[in-house]
Amino acid sequence: MEHIENKKNKKSSVISRFLSFFKNLGLGIVNGFINLGKKIKNGCTKFYKRFMDGSIGTKLSHFVMGVGNFYHKQFLKGLIYLSIQAGFLYLMITSPKVNNTPIGFKSLSNLITLGTEPGDFFTPTDNSMLMLLFGVIVLGIIGMFLMAYNSNIKSSYKADMDKRKNKKPTSFKEDIKSLLDERFHVALLTPAMIGVLIFTILPTIFMIFIAFTNFDKEHTAGLHLIDWVGFKNFADIFSGTGEISRRFLPVLSWTLIWAFFATTTNYIGGILLALLINKKEVKLKKLWRTVFVITIALPQFVTLLAMRSLLSNGGPVNQMLVTIGLMQANEPFEILAFASSPWIAKTAIILINIWIGVPYTMLMTSGILMNVPSELYEAAQIDGATKRQAFFNITIPYIIFVTTPYLITSFIGNITSFNVIFLLTGGLPRAAGGAIAGETDLLVTWLYKLTIEQNDYNLGSVIAIMTFIITASATLISYRRSKSYKEEDAFQ
Repeated sequence: MEHIENKKNKKSSVISRFLSFFKNLGLGIVNGFINLGKKIKNGCTKFYKRFMDGSIGTKLSHFVMGVGNFYHKQFLKGLIYLSIQAGFLYLMITSPKVNNTPIGFKSLSNLITLGTEPGDFFTPTDNSMLMLLFGVIVLGIIGMFLMAYNSNIKSSYKADMDKRKNKKPTSFKEDIKSLLDERFHVALLTPAMIGVLIFTILPTIFMIFIAFTNFDKEHTAGLHLIDWVGFKNFADIFSGTGEISRRFLPVLSWTLIWAFFATTTNYIGGILLALLINKKEVKLKKLWRTVFVITIALPQFVTLLAMRSLLSNGGPVNQMLVTIGLMQANEPFEILAFASSPWIAKTAIILINIWIGVPYTMLMTSGILMNVPSELYEAAQIDGATKRQAFFNITIPYIIFVTTPYLITSFIGNITSFNVIFLLTGGLPRAAGGAIAGETDLLVTWLYKLTIEQNDYNLGSVIAIMTFIITASATLISYRRSKSYKEEDAFQ
């Protein structure tokens, strides 16, 4: 009875934690929207305050950029802001064409329609993807213009405040000097933020938008009009029909299984190997570390291709088994792409990955072991702790504490690990029903097949979004719950 009661308590504990997780997740989302609303409200309040308290120049700079700077005799700064506004309005109003597709205010209406001209023998079809791309680019340009517009008002208002304090408004030369001195962080981070916007945020928005269209192999950009389909592509995941519905959960399950075992085997194996090499009884420590460093120095794709060749039907391993009489020549033992069971291939992939990943953890852990504070061991020895107790209460907790961020990033990296699967098996063995996603495909390799091989860009975008949600959620939740985050100064 006591055993049954313990099982019930454990079950209820798991359920309560599960429900608590979703409760906290929901509260976090709600609090996020509340904080966002507060920030928007505070921003609007500051904007209104600057307009009401500002000088005539600051008020006019709300309509014509740079006027406030001209008012305060900051002519070069005012000319820069005025040029930004003039260039923005010229681009938006004239809407110059690129490949017969306008970019400007016109592209915003095209973003809504994605083209209206189906085309014929004499008239080309509207390129819906260019319209979508230019629409996203214009949204980015508008975002950067709004930041410059806000900066123009803040600059004029700052000059107002300087005058009220009987100070002379800063000149352009003084602003440049400030950017290279006390505000140097702004000078460095601004180009980086612009680069992130151009090369990361805008392409991500473009990819997200594609997930809400019917851009696939049957709707080619420039030959067919592409339409918005709303959440249809996402609903197809749970509809029970089609490739994405039948294969999503199996591929997601294998992706998480792979990420868990690929991470834990490399992590635990690397720690054990580092502990073994660092034992006082082991000689030639530098030699052993060098041997494993050499395995890292060899490019990963070379190792993977070599392993695929070694274990193939006609590879050296099969030839050796035939030679010693353990296998018939016409019955090769395939453990990767053409394995008789998908779990044979999956197990082989995890084992091969150990050879690739363990040296990284071993080197990192070796460095950590060399830097464990000696005071901790001395205090433990004074308290009468044995070596075994010191190992389990100091060494292991210290290693886990320091390597937790690495463990989390390694798990996320394995979810999106493309090389190992693609080079070893290419996603094979094939799944039943002739599905595009094979038995060993991860979400990321399935995404590659859907986009590059099948041209189903809308479904590929859906998979990419789902992968992002999984990785982002796992990263944020696991890191914020780790001791490395909660007890940052624990071992200092």
